[in-house]
Amino acid sequence: MAKSGAAEGAALAERRTAEELKKELRRLMKTIVEEDEGRAETYEDADRVIAALRELRTGSGAGIPGGKGSPSDQKVKYQQRSEKKATGAIESPVSTPASLSVPKHFFCPLSSAIMRDPVVLATGETYDRAYIQEWLSSGNRTCPQTQQVLSNTILTPNHLVRNMISQWCADHGVDLRPPENPDTEGLITFSERRAFSTLLTDLSSPSSIDRKQAVKSLRQLTKRSRSFRALVGEDSTAISQLLSILSAAGDDLELREDAVTALLNLSIHDANKKRIGESNGVSLLIQSMNSGGTMNTQGNAAAALFTLSALDSNKVKIGELGAMSPLIDLFETGSPAAKKDAASAIFNLCMLNENKVRAVKAGAVDACIAEIASSSSTIIDESLALLALLSGYQEAAEEVADGGGVPLLLKILREGGSAKNVENAVVVLYAVCSNVRRKLKEVGEEETMNGTISKLASGGTSRAMRKAAGILDKLKRVMHSTHYSC
Repeated sequence: MAKSGAAEGAALAERRTAEELKKELRRLMKTIVEEDEGRAETYEDADRVIAALRELRTGSGAGIPGGKGSPSDQKVKYQQRSEKKATGAIESPVSTPASLSVPKHFFCPLSSAIMRDPVVLATGETYDRAYIQEWLSSGNRTCPQTQQVLSNTILTPNHLVRNMISQWCADHGVDLRPPENPDTEGLITFSERRAFSTLLTDLSSPSSIDRKQAVKSLRQLTKRSRSFRALVGEDSTAISQLLSILSAAGDDLELREDAVTALLNLSIHDANKKRIGESNGVSLLIQSMNSGGTMNTQGNAAAALFTLSALDSNKVKIGELGAMSPLIDLFETGSPAAKKDAASAIFNLCMLNENKVRAVKAGAVDACIAEIASSSSTIIDESLALLALLSGYQEAAEEVADGGGVPLLLKILREGGSAKNVENAVVVLYAVCSNVRRKLKEVGEEETMNGTISKLASGGTSRAMRKAAGILDKLKRVMHSTHYSC
């Protein structure tokens, strides 16, 4: 019956255009869904139309565009050979006997497995819901099959194909498992497995050109696909091969940038954070900030350290391996984007007390004050947040006082700004008043002239109000003390 359906499909394909066939298919789908869902002949008609469309697409019929010998036909045959070679790596959600021939249009183009929840994209192409949703969630706005830009990302259930698959499975005794809701990062598509297999070979190639291209491809693929980041991490050798290439990059700035950026992309996946942290990845990222590479390389290395520092064990290792000094150098001299990456990494690392000490000793306080004082700074928010985090450490509060930070903080409180910046400024000022009593006089003069602290104590975030009230209390106690020491 399958053979006769394919033959009839080929005959139809010779007589009718793709648009006519699609129009007919839409009519049949509407009939099945809305009118006579139970009629077997309607399914058979739809099956023949789908077969005809498939013949048009693959060009296996005589006289059809893309027929034997054409470039598109050769491309299809190459894809089919590649798919056949890699199919064994894919676990189908449907258990089928090896001798059973499954209709091709039951397979999802992305997973190469029988679809459990087929849906139609805006271009009219059908995919398994979980896989096309993962494609869209990764930021793609084109159809994987046609490469057309999507007018919308609505996924319409393809009841026709779903019913055809269910009926076929029932007729052949095939166990069709119900759709599940797996973690999207576990949805590894067929094309991703095929691309990864090629990359893995090229990463260990004796050819430096092949290795360099593989790293560049790895950078691109791990940027746009969450599932590909997971796939790379699952292999025991992939990350180590990437790190080996990075360690030998030398003066090849392009290769170093690609490798560091690929490492950044991989570090976004939670399971990879531990894998990279347990390897020499951290030391290579620190080295990449020190090596005089491109600003993108340095910024991406800082961003990678930030994502890795989500794990406390990595926070410890990053601090111990000496990341703080190059991060602060980048914080002071980098591009606006690199400064933000460095600030984020330093802040996250300083959630660990021993890293606060390292940051202060490496000059983080002076760097923050310089940014807050600069009218052209793009990281004032980040600088205030970092200074507030560090100010709980007494030496940091003393450095704020000695480095001219108090007038800057009072100016922020006086002139206002974002609620978060005002809150962070008064947190730092409270720490200074608690640890450096001589600065109470300067704060008291500001309060006498402008009532800055009192105004904040009666309005602002709850934390800001508490800190402002605490400063006022210190001022009152000092003013009534016979040992006024301001």
